[in-house]
Amino acid sequence: MTDPATIATPAEAAGHARPSQEEAEAAVRTLILWAGDDPAREGLLDTPKRVAKSYLELFGGYATDPVQLLQRSFEEVAGYDEMVVLRDIRLESHCEHHMVPIIGRAHVGYLPRGRVVGISKLARVVDAFSKRLQIQEKLTAQIANAINDVLDPIGVAVVVEAAHQCMTTRGVHKHGVTMVTSTMLGAFRDDHATRREFLSIINGRAGTFEG
Repeated sequence: MTDPATIATPAEAAGHARPSQEEAEAAVRTLILWAGDDPAREGLLDTPKRVAKSYLELFGGYATDPVQLLQRSFEEVAGYDEMVVLRDIRLESHCEHHMVPIIGRAHVGYLPRGRVVGISKLARVVDAFSKRLQIQEKLTAQIANAINDVLDPIGVAVVVEAAHQCMTTRGVHKHGVTMVTSTMLGAFRDDHATRREFLSIINGRAGTFEG
């Protein structure tokens, strides 16, 4: 992970100073009071500190530079020029409208143009963007655009499937609903056979490609 001090967060870019730990904990106490409980009771005494600490983990994507993750790539691929796909990447994010969890999985594929990147880096790019306040549409595009901009592949494909607790645990209370978004760039957008092959792979039907 990149040193957070070297990355300008959206808050800093907008001219906002980062609150102190004490200010963050005070804000949590205010929310506990607003919800109707007593932050001074035994069970809640350490909750503000725990919540502030958990936020550092839940929103650790603001301290990670996705471009830096992708910059170390490899050219010794023995002429390999077929698609690289990493599917079923666990995704944990938070809705920027209600700040409740978005839980799902991402499938990432690209057609290399002579350079490949370590597969763990693809998963970390997903984490870097998902561990921020998000909407799924933007998240999907951010993952694809970062890979496309840094690796300059022939094409990039990203599909995200996720359940949003802003509609399963509140609001309309629709359980079992999954949102699916996709971003297709380059060959995955322009070549139907390439797109079908990718979709076939992520759906677990490798070997039955159309085209």
